[in-house]
Amino acid sequence: MEKTLSTKEKSVQINLHSNYYGSVAEIGGGQETARHLFQAGGASNTIAKSISAYDKSFSDHFYNDGTPARYVAEERLRKMVDYEYNELITILDKKNDQQFFAFANTVETLNFAKTNQGSGWLGIAVEGTKRYEPNLIFIHVKLHENDTLLQQYTLGSLGINLIHGGLFNWEDPRKILLSLLDNLNTERVEVDYIFVEGPDMTWCDNRLLNLLLVRNNMTPAIMFDQNGQIQQPGDMLYKKNVMLMRGFFRPINNLGLEFIDDSLSIFKRDEDYKPDNTIAFCEISLKYLMQDEKLDEKDFLNRVEMLNAVGQNVMVSNFYRYFKLVDYFAQFKMIKLRIVVGLPTFDKILDSSQYTDLRGGLLEAMGTLFQNNVKMYLYPYTDMNTGEVIYPEDAHFSNENKLLWQYLIETKKILILKGISSKHLEVTSAYITELIENADENLQKYLPEQVFTAIRDNKLFGYGTKVTH
Repeated sequence: MEKTLSTKEKSVQINLHSNYYGSVAEIGGGQETARHLFQAGGASNTIAKSISAYDKSFSDHFYNDGTPARYVAEERLRKMVDYEYNELITILDKKNDQQFFAFANTVETLNFAKTNQGSGWLGIAVEGTKRYEPNLIFIHVKLHENDTLLQQYTLGSLGINLIHGGLFNWEDPRKILLSLLDNLNTERVEVDYIFVEGPDMTWCDNRLLNLLLVRNNMTPAIMFDQNGQIQQPGDMLYKKNVMLMRGFFRPINNLGLEFIDDSLSIFKRDEDYKPDNTIAFCEISLKYLMQDEKLDEKDFLNRVEMLNAVGQNVMVSNFYRYFKLVDYFAQFKMIKLRIVVGLPTFDKILDSSQYTDLRGGLLEAMGTLFQNNVKMYLYPYTDMNTGEVIYPEDAHFSNENKLLWQYLIETKKILILKGISSKHLEVTSAYITELIENADENLQKYLPEQVFTAIRDNKLFGYGTKVTH
């Protein structure tokens, strides 16, 4: 295993052992990245310009044609990187035979009253095989330290890690990603989004790159929109109603879509519901993607693409327990959260053995799960042995959970939904998997047409593997 270089060692290597020359532009949190490079010595070999357009009017003048717009945003970061890199080309293209780079960040650190969350954007444009078409790397981070000065130190180290990775590992964005938290940890900073593009990075799938963030515990969750584009969670969830359904989605089937449509029809009756402020997610737990401790990347992409094919947004998280999932959403300025579950899943949620690590046990978990803006939509299921449809009623629950169940029902924290035909409830994931593996023609009855066609034509999810010839 290679030794992890300190921030100073990385700064020295950038200054003295790279063939790069460029600009560092920083807004918010001071000029912490530039400070490391200047203190390391030899910065004249590397730095063409260092700037902090801290005043908003100056920032707009340089990076937005004088027009005010959001300052801590990906759009602003892109304009900063583009401006600085193009300026290098304009001024130094014929005068300097070094390779060019332009680093920028726009960050909000803690305010004096500590009423905000430190967060921001960092990015770099790096000359690779084409000088006039640089490779671009953008990340979004959350700063977790409860002290402005500490957040600034973290920001400086993170900036050096991104520059070092960009200059020395631009051929492989995975190496850049894995080095971002060198000399840092997730208690100090969280990286919840990464996006790369450029002539030397066309081979890299940003969906898989972001999945690595979850796999390596750099963030607890990532999100994709209906088009399969990775989105920064804070931007996607801001002032939204959210409906969430967890599942394997291998693949999404007609019953799952019925659950979503029926739940949305209930949600639409809520006074806060508006079509443009409500978003639904199909959420996959990371453990559902693991095969013998290994991540099946192709299987993951197939699931996401099938969900996108039927117009669904996708979330992947490393949460196993539902109360942790709800706690994650609580950090965002959302309106309301609705969670769609079946009765077998709810029975597991009420299993007190899951919460032995909590001082308050089951009650502590329930208090976190059913926060003020959270409700659960609960569906019955079919007993496969008897064929009987099991509804969530008092008699279903053990004596120790019956009063808790009654409280949740009386306070309308749980809504029982009965809009799904009982014959449809007989469909299980195991049954769908069996049909897929046997290439059974009945499969078409249970899947959306485009999903069925993709699975059949591309032999996805083990299609036909149990067919005997």
